[in-house]
Amino acid sequence: MDQQKKKSSRFRSDAIRFGLAIICLLLLFLISFSVGRFPVTMSELLHLMWSKITGTPNNLPGAIETVVFRVRGPRVLASMVVGGALAVSGAVYQGLFRNPLVSPDILGVSSGAALGAVLGIYFSLGVVGIQVLAFAVGLGAVAAVYLIGTFLRHHDPILTLVLAGVVIGTLLSSVVGLIKYLADPYNQLPAITFWLLGSLTGITPADLSSILPAIAAGLVPLYLLRWRINVLTLGDEEAQA
Repeated sequence: MDQQKKKSSRFRSDAIRFGLAIICLLLLFLISFSVGRFPVTMSELLHLMWSKITGTPNNLPGAIETVVFRVRGPRVLASMVVGGALAVSGAVYQGLFRNPLVSPDILGVSSGAALGAVLGIYFSLGVVGIQVLAFAVGLGAVAAVYLIGTFLRHHDPILTLVLAGVVIGTLLSSVVGLIKYLADPYNQLPAITFWLLGSLTGITPADLSSILPAIAAGLVPLYLLRWRINVLTLGDEEAQA
């Protein structure tokens, strides 16, 4: 009985936290449309969304609709999608390594992806080539860390992977710095710098529709394997049992 009460109370607390998180997300979603140089009040935003949902005409200026649906809308949705993808990847890494402090760059993924993108910009590749190269080099960094971990079987596997990831990440970051030093300071270096810093100011509806399939391709397998990831969080002995 005590265990059932604890489980029910924990479920209620988790449900309350989840509900509060959803409410905060919706509030931030609405407030973000009102922040910027062009003023959009909350009443205008709600009236515009209601008119779009119901199909009724509105008497608002056309500039407000352009700002909401063409400028700020893609940026807000992209920030939510990208933030959610990073949150899921961070949670998976924390579960696999059983450490709440790890991040997606713990295995050199971020440094590898940065190196791939920098190489693509350095060799003047297109947008698709830069993205593909960043993805490939990021996977290559993970493979290198995994190979190092397989060669050192007599040590703690998690500690070995973390230390190997730090070494590989530092090495790849040094290569990124070298390429930035060799790049053209007028064309390539600004593009590399802006890509590494990241920005959502240039997001368009077409860009948003192009990144959604890629993010879904990464999130769906994680959702399907969620129970195995939960088992890995228990430790090696419990997982084997």
